[in-house]
Amino acid sequence: MYSIKQVSAMLDIPTVTLRAWENRYQAVVPNRSSSGYRSYSDQDVEDLRWLKSQVESGMSISHAVRQLRQQREEEASSLTSIMGETGVASAEGYAKMTDQLYQTLFHFQAERANTLIDFGFTMFGYDAMFYHVLVPVLIRVGDAWENGRASVAQEHFMTQLISQRFYQFFHLFPIYPQLPKVLALCPEGEHHQVGLLLFALFLRKNGLEVLYLGANTPLDGVLELIRDQGINMVCTSVTNKALVEKNDHLVDEISSRFPKIRFVLGGKAYEDDSTTRHRKWMMKMPAEEWQSWFEREYLVQ
Repeated sequence: MYSIKQVSAMLDIPTVTLRAWENRYQAVVPNRSSSGYRSYSDQDVEDLRWLKSQVESGMSISHAVRQLRQQREEEASSLTSIMGETGVASAEGYAKMTDQLYQTLFHFQAERANTLIDFGFTMFGYDAMFYHVLVPVLIRVGDAWENGRASVAQEHFMTQLISQRFYQFFHLFPIYPQLPKVLALCPEGEHHQVGLLLFALFLRKNGLEVLYLGANTPLDGVLELIRDQGINMVCTSVTNKALVEKNDHLVDEISSRFPKIRFVLGGKAYEDDSTTRHRKWMMKMPAEEWQSWFEREYLVQ
C-alpha cells in the first residue's frame, strides 16, 4: 500500500491532481485509514498510470475515467461468464481465460494479469489452471514472438510473469530425500522451456528436489554444480532439432564424469529416435502418462 506522496512521486502526478481526479471524477478512490490518510493499492497505482497516459495522449480525464470503468465492467462480465451457467469449467471457459490473460500480458498489465491468475486458481483449481490456461498462454507467446507478432520485450515480460507463478509452487510440496535430486535445464541456444518447466513442476509435486536452471544454459559450471549439489538426475528439453547434437554432447560430458547419473531427454526434437545417440533416456510419453512412468521408476521397487 502506498501513501499519496509515494504515488505522486512514482507517477509524477501532483498530489493536488490526484485529489482532484478522486473528488471530481471518482477516478481512483483509495482506502482510508482511521485517521483519514489515503492508502493506494498496486491496482490503484496501475489505474492511475493508465489514466495519466491517456491524458498525456490528448484524452480528457473524464473520458479516460469512463473508459476505465467500461474496461472494469467488461472484465467483470468476462470473469463471470468464464465458468458458464453451470459453474463448471469448460473448454470455452479455459479459452476465454487464456485469451483474456494473453491480452492483459500483451499490454504489460502485470497487476491485472496476476489478478486473473489468482481468479483462475480459485475457479479452476491448480492442475487445470496450469495445463489448460497458463501453458497455452506460454505456447501462444512463443508462437507470436517467432512470427513477429510480439516484440522481444513482450515475450520476455509475458514469459517471466507466468514462469514466476510456476516457481511459486516449487516451495509448496515436501521433499523426500530418498528420491533423486534433479537438475533441469535447456542447452545453450534453446529458449523454449515450457515443457521443461512443466516436467520440473511435476517432479516437485512428487517430492523430488529440483534445481531449475531453465532456458539457454551453457555447459560452464554445470559439472561443478552436479558435483557440489549431489545431483542424481539431469532433465533437458530441446525443441530445435539442430540443437540435439549439442544436447547429446552435454549428456556425454556429464555421463563421462558421473557415470551413475540418469537423464530424461524431452521436447519435440526428441520425438524421433533417429535424432539422438541416447535413445534410452528419451521421454516421448504425453504428460498424462508421466505419473505412471514415475510410479514404475521410483515407487515400485
